[in-house]
Amino acid sequence: MTLLIDPAHHIASAPDGLAEIRKQECNLAIWQRHPILQPFDFVLAEGLELRLTTELSVLRLRLECTLPDGLTAGEPQKVALIDDICSLAQHFGAILNQSALEVRLEVITTDACRKFHADYVTARLISTYVGRGTQWLDRLDAERVAAGDKPANIQSLVAGDVGIFKGRLATKRPAIHRSPPITGTGEARLLLVLNPVEED
Repeated sequence: MTLLIDPAHHIASAPDGLAEIRKQECNLAIWQRHPILQPFDFVLAEGLELRLTTELSVLRLRLECTLPDGLTAGEPQKVALIDDICSLAQHFGAILNQSALEVRLEVITTDACRKFHADYVTARLISTYVGRGTQWLDRLDAERVAAGDKPANIQSLVAGDVGIFKGRLATKRPAIHRSPPITGTGEARLLLVLNPVEED
């Protein structure tokens, strides 16, 4: 089932709803889902980051070789994480007709990208495995921020949700979003970001 908020934002309860991002009027497609793992399945060390550019055909092998040791609580959790990253990459690659992607998995403990902004990409997939999800604005609040005012209603993904955010290279009305402010809270986030290779 897909819930329509407005033509620019689509929320779905199944992964095929992410393909709505192909529509010209859509700048944000969200798949609401339950987390595949729980926070205690991870050991989040500050500064931990995995970044690679790869063909989708060898993504699983490369993740198995490069996923940081000690990130997950055990082999079953590692396998589940790799399975999910590969699945999301296949969905994203199919939607954008891309056979290779840039993959970034990192632990965030600061207010990274704390200002509302749009990315200089055609589209970017973002999912948070642990911690608060990416915050985003509807059209009216995006216009408020562009005018220098504060947003009235900040929307948020939650852990497990998947969002495809259309960027400035694809539209004059890109998805406006930011990382949730967590500095000083002691919180850590585990964030997955997928980008088309040519926009790395």
